[in-house]
Amino acid sequence: MEHTSNKYRLSTFAAELILILIALIFLIPFYFLLVNSVKPFGEILSDAASWPASFQWSNYVQAWQAIEFPKAFVNSLIVTIVSNVLLLLISSMAAYQMVRHDTVFNRILFVILVAAMVVPFQSIMLPLMEVTNLLGLNNSLFGLIICYLGFGTSLSVFLFHGFIKSVPLEIEQAARVDGTSRYGVFFRIVCPLLQPMFVTVLILNTLWIWNDYLMPSLILSDPDLNTIPIATYMLFGQFTKQWDLALPALVLGIAPIVIFFLSMQKYIVSGIAAGAVKG
Repeated sequence: MEHTSNKYRLSTFAAELILILIALIFLIPFYFLLVNSVKPFGEILSDAASWPASFQWSNYVQAWQAIEFPKAFVNSLIVTIVSNVLLLLISSMAAYQMVRHDTVFNRILFVILVAAMVVPFQSIMLPLMEVTNLLGLNNSLFGLIICYLGFGTSLSVFLFHGFIKSVPLEIEQAARVDGTSRYGVFFRIVCPLLQPMFVTVLILNTLWIWNDYLMPSLILSDPDLNTIPIATYMLFGQFTKQWDLALPALVLGIAPIVIFFLSMQKYIVSGIAAGAVKG
């Protein structure tokens, strides 16, 4: 018994050591980002891996002004919040309808949504631009939100669909017997039970929308509507790359989403695991 216990402890220690080393490897880019964000331009080019000779915090002030961070932050915040609210509401209701009304049409619709998840975005970029131009959705935050709603619905419905299967039907039937309406059953009974999946979908979509560059670059052309990724990209020109400003701008851009992720990450595994349960 003692030999088995020692063997288990050694194997556990070895596994933890390997995982720590892998984690450190993944943290190396963050080291380069943070260290070089407080260096002068010449020092970044001469030795990017070294510790700063002196911390140049003025880089953050200049980056803040160069990308007009408050305006870009508000634009990103509006797009992220509104897109998430619509995705959570529409996707949860659509998934509930598909699960509780298992018709041929709903099955086909669900298969189409799942199949849409494997379509590369790059293959539909040009048709997307033509459609948004035809509908007058170009160069507006509203048009960008509509695009995120269209592209984010597939994954959101898929996750909600799997979770709703685990919700006992008897609870809903009891509520209907008591006179609760169909919408009352969903919002009063089902929604509270969907809280883990609401949080999971919120986290995944927030990470995607906040950090996305490609979609805003296609839809938006007005500098006043720039999101944080677009505003940061403006520091990279054809002949010059302002690393002393771009790196602090990147830190400013990822700081809110890192804080959000760290505060909510405990819900990710539990939510996805619960969504994998099939009734």
